[in-house]
Formats: sequence, C-alpha cells, structure tokens
Amino acid sequence: MDLQTFKASIHGEAPPDGHSLALQALWQDAKGEWDEAHKLAQAQDDATGAWVHAYLHRVEGDLRNAGTWYKRADKPECTAPLAEEWDEIAAALLR
Repeated sequence: MDLQTFKASIHGEAPPDGHSLALQALWQDAKGEWDEAHKLAQAQDDATGAWVHAYLHRVEGDLRNAGTWYKRADKPECTAPLAEEWDEIAAALLR
C-alpha cells in the first residue's frame, strides 16, 4: 500500500488490515482519535512505536515528553509541520 492509498483509507470505518500498531495509531490520529492512537503507539514497544508516540505528544503540545520518545526512537526531534511529519512517518512505515 502506498501513502495516498493509506490516506484515502482514513475515510473508512477501520484501518486497513495487516499493518503495525504504530501505523494504526497514525490512522486513528488522522481520524481525530488521539486517545486510541496513543494507546496503540504505547502498545508497540519498539523504536517504531516510540517514533509515533513522539509525534503524538507533539500533536498534544507536550514537547518535553515528545523529546523523550524521539530519543527512545533514536530519531531527531522534529520541527516540521505536523502534517509533514505524519506523512514522513506513514510513508516510512508503509515501505
């Protein structure tokens, strides 16, 4: 699945099957379901989950907490607009 197809799936009722919890978290975030997205990102206890977790704390406005999760993900703290970071993470996870 490519990024555009994934983004189009956001109009559906459920995330596409077969994707990681981290990617499902991004899908939930795009639907405006931050709490569900956060729960899914936390459930993926690896660097990928930490990357999405960091992004979600940026969305929340908690930059200090986001910084902790970027470190766990071994990623630099992002300063790009949130929509750009969402696209970057989603595209990386879809590869």
